[in-house]
Amino acid sequence: MLRTLYDYFWWERLWLPVNLTWADLEDRDGRVYAKASDLYITLPLALLFLIIRYFFELYVATPLAALLNVKEKTRLRAPPNATLEHFYLTSGKQPKQSGLSGRQVERWFRRRRNQDRPSLLKKFREASWRFTFYLIAFIAGMAVIVDKPWFYDMKKVWEGYPVQSTVPSQYWYYMIELSFYWSLLFSIASDVKRKDFKEQIIHHVATIILISFSWFANYIRAGTLIMALHDSSDYLLESAKMFNYAGWKNTCNNIFIVFAIVFIITRLVILPFWILHCTLVYPLELYPAFFGYYFFNSMMGVLQLLHIFWAYLILRMAHKFITGKELLHSPYRVTSSSGENFKLWGERREKKPSSKEDALCIQWLHSSKAVPCLPHCPPRSCSPK
Repeated sequence: MLRTLYDYFWWERLWLPVNLTWADLEDRDGRVYAKASDLYITLPLALLFLIIRYFFELYVATPLAALLNVKEKTRLRAPPNATLEHFYLTSGKQPKQSGLSGRQVERWFRRRRNQDRPSLLKKFREASWRFTFYLIAFIAGMAVIVDKPWFYDMKKVWEGYPVQSTVPSQYWYYMIELSFYWSLLFSIASDVKRKDFKEQIIHHVATIILISFSWFANYIRAGTLIMALHDSSDYLLESAKMFNYAGWKNTCNNIFIVFAIVFIITRLVILPFWILHCTLVYPLELYPAFFGYYFFNSMMGVLQLLHIFWAYLILRMAHKFITGKELLHSPYRVTSSSGENFKLWGERREKKPSSKEDALCIQWLHSSKAVPCLPHCPPRSCSPK
């Protein structure tokens, strides 16, 4: 059974053009070709990335945060209360009593939620780690492709495909990029949990699949162009986050404008009119379409749709920058190609309970006849049951 599935998965007609087999891509005469087995090294490399990240955040990001005056905020802890704690964690059974007044319950929930919020220093560390990687990856990616003929002539991307040998620089560029996304997937549970937690997981998994596919199907020339193109704007977004967390609003805004320009040029101009045209049109001049061709370009189409959506949000924010409109409570968020959300301004100070906290307080208070409603309860929400 497993052998049959294995044979179907690696059937040449799925991944290679007609009249070509995997035997044509075996190493010979000093020429080295991409193989699926090469990808095994990315798992131990991902673990190595996690170790490097730990020491980077400890010995580089933390001193940098202190230099930029990013400090941990002192947060008052909620006093121990088994009844409220159980309700907070489960939001299930209603407590019968707690011995607290309405205002004390409100204060307890506010402090308890603040305990679960990630610190500004933790966010700064994560942003600085991603900024460092994306910047180095972009520089390395340009070094890998800038001297290649297909960087200047897109038709050469498919010259001789799929019998195209690889060079060590392409190998390591792919392995490092793929290992980094594996490390992001491994660490996502311990990283700052954002509202798009599920979307981040989907994005990381999709990225890993696409990079892996482009490697063993020998879409390497196109793959290196696409990865370098995406890294060209991601490090700008992460640097804007860093200055945002440090409170350097003007610097953050200026970098964000530069990021918006680079994003629009790379994702809405170069990617569809050069890269997508290259992967859609030029291959058909050499061989008939096959499953790998359709699969790769379908994923690229989905990616392009996401870029259009993100560009819409970016342009709205950039317009408000230019017109000088206040964005302190703006609900709009920008997502980078790594799936990370970026709130334009600093974290909102929790002087009042959030809407979720309001719901918890109201739900609990309404379950107890001895406790009056809070001042911030919605109108008519406290009508007798």
